[in-house]
Amino acid sequence: MIDLAPWAWILLAVAGTVVGLSKTALPGANTVSVAIFAALLPARTSTGALLLLLIVGDLFALLTWRRHAHWPTLLRLAPAVVAGLVLGAVFLAFAGNAVVRPVIGVILLAMVGITLRRRRRTAAAPEGAAHLGTTLGYGALGGFTTMVANAGGPVMSMYFLAMRTPVKVFLGTAAWFFAIVNIVKVPVLAGLGLITVPVLLMDLALVPMVVIGALFGRWLIPRIHQALFDRIVLILTVLGALYLLIP
Repeated sequence: MIDLAPWAWILLAVAGTVVGLSKTALPGANTVSVAIFAALLPARTSTGALLLLLIVGDLFALLTWRRHAHWPTLLRLAPAVVAGLVLGAVFLAFAGNAVVRPVIGVILLAMVGITLRRRRRTAAAPEGAAHLGTTLGYGALGGFTTMVANAGGPVMSMYFLAMRTPVKVFLGTAAWFFAIVNIVKVPVLAGLGLITVPVLLMDLALVPMVVIGALFGRWLIPRIHQALFDRIVLILTVLGALYLLIP
């Protein structure tokens, strides 16, 4: 088991709860978990550790929204996403913790910027399928950010919103997208030595928190004031990203 202080375990438990919550109710909230894991663990280790918890959350997302996916959208994204995943794997193979940590911080800040831009431009988003360049750009960036930092959620959310995807189709397509991508990432990260026995034991201890978060999200989604929660998530993500940028 990874040796951590009690306060660190408390923060990881919070991060695990947020993972579950983000999968069933509030896409994008997971950037908080990315920041907490990367702040408490070696940056490269945090990527592998968080991935396994995300997969647990994916199971709950699929149980809730699996029937609403739009498969042509997933197939259209596939080539660019694969390219982004490969680029991200190469980056992780050659980059040490001293490089990965600030890169995750920069990615998180970029995700905040993308989310804010998305909120301002949603009303002006084009109808129908996105242009090829948009699909390639968002697909590649989504693949890279999810491989390096498990932070592809805001990128793909912006893409789905640009296509004016209905809510249930949005959630169903996103559920299948991340479930497939995260499973593909497992052998890659394991091969890079980022998924180890201590990481597995730590994740096993945190799985109940993911389950609690996912169940709480299913209860909360019709009751929460979305705008307020979005602001809280953005503020926490900025603070976490700035912390990662401090040498």
